[in-house]
Amino acid sequence: MPEVSGLRMIWLSAVIIVADQLSKHWIVQNFVLFEPHPVLPVLDITRLHNTGAAFSFLADAGGWQRWFFTTLAIAVSIALVHWLRTLDGLRQKILTAGLALVLGGAVGNVIDRVRFGHVVDFVHAHWNGAYFPAFNVADAAISVGAGLIILDAVLDAVRGTRKTQT
Repeated sequence: MPEVSGLRMIWLSAVIIVADQLSKHWIVQNFVLFEPHPVLPVLDITRLHNTGAAFSFLADAGGWQRWFFTTLAIAVSIALVHWLRTLDGLRQKILTAGLALVLGGAVGNVIDRVRFGHVVDFVHAHWNGAYFPAFNVADAAISVGAGLIILDAVLDAVRGTRKTQT
């Protein structure tokens, strides 16, 4: 076990959960379902409810997916907390930040699934009539976190290549 574990970044997960839940609460209180509010020519704020997973995968599956995705996200969250415990929080900052972002996003969306039976999405990008799947703060955190995890893996590979060449 490292002297300072990756759990030192758990505050980042908490910030994401709070920001995600506050933003969704504000959207639910102030926006009618499906009504677009243009922000930019390519971006609307539109309250949408996603009963599926990413990109509305399995949204029309009949209801079982709510508990499947909830259970899956809880299991992944437990695994992420365990993984964070095993990491060196001082030397593996990019990886721990990425995992903390994914953890916060996963928990933020689980809260919605348990409370409402769906995830509240509201950032809706479009281009020339093509609409991309809507997302929220939790989804953005998961995406950025995944990018940081990939970046960490690439940097490790580059460092490993340099070590073997010397």
